[in-house]
Amino acid sequence: MTRARLADIAAHAGVSEATVSRVLNDKPGVAPTTRQAVLTAVDVLGYDRPTKLRRKAVSLVGLVMPELENPVFPAFAQIIETTLANHGYTPVLCTQTPGGVHEDDYVDMLLDRGVAGIIFVSGLHADTTKEPDRYQRLLDRGLPIVLVNGYLPGLEAPFISTDDAAAMELAVRHLATLGHTKIGLAVGPARFVPVVRKMAGFVKAQQAILQRDEAEVPIINTLFSVEGGASAAKQLIEAGCTAIVSGSDMMALGAIRQARTLGLAVPDDISVVGYDDSPLMAFTDPPLTTVRQGVREMAEEAVRTLLDVVAGHPLPPGELIFRPDLVVRNSTGVAARRPVDGASAVDVAGSLSRIPAPGHR
Repeated sequence: MTRARLADIAAHAGVSEATVSRVLNDKPGVAPTTRQAVLTAVDVLGYDRPTKLRRKAVSLVGLVMPELENPVFPAFAQIIETTLANHGYTPVLCTQTPGGVHEDDYVDMLLDRGVAGIIFVSGLHADTTKEPDRYQRLLDRGLPIVLVNGYLPGLEAPFISTDDAAAMELAVRHLATLGHTKIGLAVGPARFVPVVRKMAGFVKAQQAILQRDEAEVPIINTLFSVEGGASAAKQLIEAGCTAIVSGSDMMALGAIRQARTLGLAVPDDISVVGYDDSPLMAFTDPPLTTVRQGVREMAEEAVRTLLDVVAGHPLPPGELIFRPDLVVRNSTGVAARRPVDGASAVDVAGSLSRIPAPGHR
């Protein structure tokens, strides 16, 4: 193998070229985790392993997920990859970006490499506007798949999801106990299954806890991003909301930024709740109150489920739903008695637009 290739593998694995050389020549003195990292780099970069280090193709597992800008996705990826490696499988990570490689093209590549199965996290299965046939074709050819955070009725495959309705109930009940009666939801595009479930859960929670009619519940659909959260927060604050529940931690950070731009303090004037409990949310300013997805539990269960199917012990198809937890920090507080420019959230809730926008969850 040329030095250029050694350098590429070393850079990808985070080790020296000398270590790469020892692994490829099957020399002793390399830690098992380091050896696995080097071999994974060889596989991911598309190089052929030396003959004596070649493993059956079924040792590869595909992991398809959206972009990695939202920190919850790297968290899923890290746990899934580590769990796969601990079971002797090499993960092949495929991330999607706007205008980049399409999910279907990634799947074709993974099939060409003879993967043992594929785990999809928030893939096209979460988009209600996409056809489920792509997944049915994989099942028809006998390929084990697991789909995380997105449900397709009628598809006989294992699904793993967070209980989005329970998440909204936790957030609304927490804010209601603090005296908030004007609570808005900032969430992503309504074509995604988790968004549909969050919206329905949010309305139901407000009806049960605050006795609101559905028409009185303010919801803004926008981008799953800091900018999207800021845009939604502006509309919700202008509508008189004293608290905002966000569909992601990134949106919550955008809401906090927008509140400060408007001269409001968090949580003295406006309370903000995130969703995911992404890494570092305990260290934001203020530390973010958020609904925690069971990322570790869900990721490990996704791997266990896939490997059970690979081993010929498939579980009954259906959806395994994980209940989230509320993590209370400093971005929520007692409701402020601030004026709302002559209008209440109830008065204007019906005029709030639900803005369809591109995005991915």
